Amino acid sequence: MRVVVQRVQHAQVTIEGQIYGQIQQGFVLLVGFQDGDGTAEIDYLVHKILNLRVFSDADGKLNLNVQQIKGELLSISQFTLYADTRHGNRPSFTKAGDPQVASQLYDTFNAQLAASGVPVATGVFGADMQVELVNDGPVTICYDTDQK
Repeated sequence: MRVVVQRVQHAQVTIEGQIYGQIQQGFVLLVGFQDGDGTAEIDYLVHKILNLRVFSDADGKLNLNVQQIKGELLSISQFTLYADTRHGNRPSFTKAGDPQVASQLYDTFNAQLAASGVPVATGVFGADMQVELVNDGPVTICYDTDQK
């Protein structure tokens, strides 16, 4: 499982010209699954994301997590995180997880995040989405459960 975490001032996802989800300060999460991912990977990354201390405290140090600032999450499914670009110019996506399984894992991931009390907005799994965001910092962190 891979997640790219971007600290944002605000963000939104649009589908077919309509705003589907939007947040104020918090994280945009770009989320990808591969075959073999399951609850262990989800549990690990939910914990890491909710406890990631990249928001400034009163002294300007990156000491606060998304829960402490009462931030929000915008979770976007993105199978292209598993692109293989080693050969040629057209990426292969064979390492991305089976869409039916990945869709269920994505729903489970978002439900676990929401269970923490942090507001979670989402896109639609497999949809053509336009994501607008204002990076804050920028601060971008990449997680890959194969490298934990």
